[in-house]
Amino acid sequence: MTTIAFIGLGNMGNPMAANLVKAGHTVLGFDLVPENLATAKEHGITVMANAVAAVKGADVVITMLPAGKHVLSVYEDIAPNARKGALFIDSSTIDVESARKAHAIAAKHGLQSIDAPVSGGTGGAAAGTLTFMAGGSDEAFAAAEPILQPMAGRVVHCGGAGAGQAAKICNNMILGISMIGVAEGFVLAERLGLSHQALYDVASTSSGQCWSLTTYCPVPGPVPASPANRDYKPGFAAALMLKDLKLSQEAAQSAGAVTPLGAEATQLYALFNAQGHAGADFSGIINFLRGNKS
Repeated sequence: MTTIAFIGLGNMGNPMAANLVKAGHTVLGFDLVPENLATAKEHGITVMANAVAAVKGADVVITMLPAGKHVLSVYEDIAPNARKGALFIDSSTIDVESARKAHAIAAKHGLQSIDAPVSGGTGGAAAGTLTFMAGGSDEAFAAAEPILQPMAGRVVHCGGAGAGQAAKICNNMILGISMIGVAEGFVLAERLGLSHQALYDVASTSSGQCWSLTTYCPVPGPVPASPANRDYKPGFAAALMLKDLKLSQEAAQSAGAVTPLGAEATQLYALFNAQGHAGADFSGIINFLRGNKS
C-alpha cells in the first residue's frame, strides 16, 4: 500500500488519518500539539519529529491546517524535501488565492497537487463519509481519488486549481444561511405555541426540507444525532463557520458577486462568536436568535 505523510492531526486530521491506516496505508504523521500526536499513536499512525521528516519517505502528502498562511508556510518547507512526483493533497479550508499559490509551489518542485477541502464535520471524518471537493488537473485527481476513498462518502472533481476551495466556500455559505433560516423557523414556532416535533414533521417532508433541518436539526429531539441533543457540543464549531463565511465574503468581493444573505449570516455568526460561543456547534446560533446571551 501507499506511504502517506499527514500534516495536521487535529479534530479532523486524526480520524481521517486513522481511516487511512485502517485501509492498509502506512501513515507518517506530524502535528504541533503533543496531545494530537498521542492520539495519532493510538490510531496506528507513525509519529514523526517534524513535517519535513514525515514527507521525505512519502508517496502522498496530505495537509489539514487552519488557514492559507499555514498551508503556504508548510508547503514552502516540505515541497523541496518531497519525493519527485509525489502527490500533495491539501484538505484545509482556505481562500482560493492561497490554494492556487500552493499548487504553484508544488509544481515548482515537480509535484502533483490538488486542493481537496471536505464537508461532513468530525462525525464524517470518523465514519469515513466525508465529501471531498477537489481542484486540480485530471491526472492529479486520478492519482488522488483512490487515496481519498477510505475517508470519503463522495469525491467530486470540481475543476482546476482552486476549484475545490471555491466549491467549499459556496457550499458553506449556503449551510450558514440555511441553518439561520431553520433556527428562525423554530424560534417562531416556539412563540406561536407549535411543538418542535410538529414543525419538524411538516417541514422535513415539505418545501422547508434541507440538510440543516433533517440532519443537523438545531433543537433537541427530532434528530437524535444532532448536536442539539448534546448541549451543542461541536461537530462543526461556530468559529469554523464564521471563518468559512468570511472566506465567502472575501471571495464575493473579489469576484464582484452580490451575496446579501451571506453577508448577513457572516454578521450574525460574528455576534454569536463574540458572545463567547466560538467553541459551540454552529447550530447553537438558535440560542442567539432566541435572545439568550449564555
